Amino acid sequence: MTLYDVPAPAKVNLFLHVVGRRPDGYHLLQTAFRFIDLCDTLHFEARADGVISRAADLPGVSEADDLTLRAARVLQQATGTRQGVQIALEKRIPQGGGLGGGSSDAATVLIALNRLWGTGLTRRQLMDLALPLGADVPVFVFGQSAFAEGVGEKLTPLDLPARAYLVAQPDASVPTVGIFSAPDLTRDSSYITIADFLASPTFCFGRNDLEPVVFRLYPEVFRASRWLSEQDALKSQGIPVRMSGSGACLYAEFSELPEAVLAKTEITATMRGAVKTNCKNADCTNSTTHPRFRLVQACPGLTEHPLRNWIAR
Repeated sequence: MTLYDVPAPAKVNLFLHVVGRRPDGYHLLQTAFRFIDLCDTLHFEARADGVISRAADLPGVSEADDLTLRAARVLQQATGTRQGVQIALEKRIPQGGGLGGGSSDAATVLIALNRLWGTGLTRRQLMDLALPLGADVPVFVFGQSAFAEGVGEKLTPLDLPARAYLVAQPDASVPTVGIFSAPDLTRDSSYITIADFLASPTFCFGRNDLEPVVFRLYPEVFRASRWLSEQDALKSQGIPVRMSGSGACLYAEFSELPEAVLAKTEITATMRGAVKTNCKNADCTNSTTHPRFRLVQACPGLTEHPLRNWIAR
């Protein structure tokens, strides 16, 4: 049995406040998650021998640290199934980007293998398995835009208006652990309510408490944020640039996808124009006056996870 072309969508944090810290060191958060149509793709081939493997290595990620393999083994152990699987992963969500790519991949593994192996776990049971894999994994199993509290496991569904996003990754990858361990991280933001969040347009509510730390430690992210904010496609409409999660990815929110696509077109044209303006000979192809970006993408927000209906209850 096989499952091909199974999506794992990215997320953005519409705000992220750090409101405290538990005695065990875990941070208490308030945030709003929204899925976006920027997806990794996974393929699954069931094995009868119980072996869990990956079809190819993932650069920079050992098998021990591979969340897709860990998720598969967690489900296998929890259910006692004797089945195995080979997992192939096509990455599109940037690693170290704050878009939840690894967490989303792990959640898609839990959901897809629950279906492929016929293990029949409920959404709640899968979410319980998801939390030890990472604080962001449960929301992808939850399957809806959500207001999150605690360490990210207390989830309340949100009915958000249609939106689209311009997502940009500067030339940086940011490890989450280093950001949360920084001594200058704000850890005492005031608690807010869901009503507070819903009363304001999502593109201007609150802030991301991790931004100042990331901007200090990764000046290329700070420079990229400043540069994007000054581009007419955003500045003329008063659209702020936000960082998602612990970075490095930045995003801007638009009412409709054509607006995000137009902004992307204008910004990438400015980049190309800057390179051409500064080039005076054949050896200057890397010359530029703008920050380097690994990704600039326009994509719609999703109303729900594409696999939400794969879980019966």
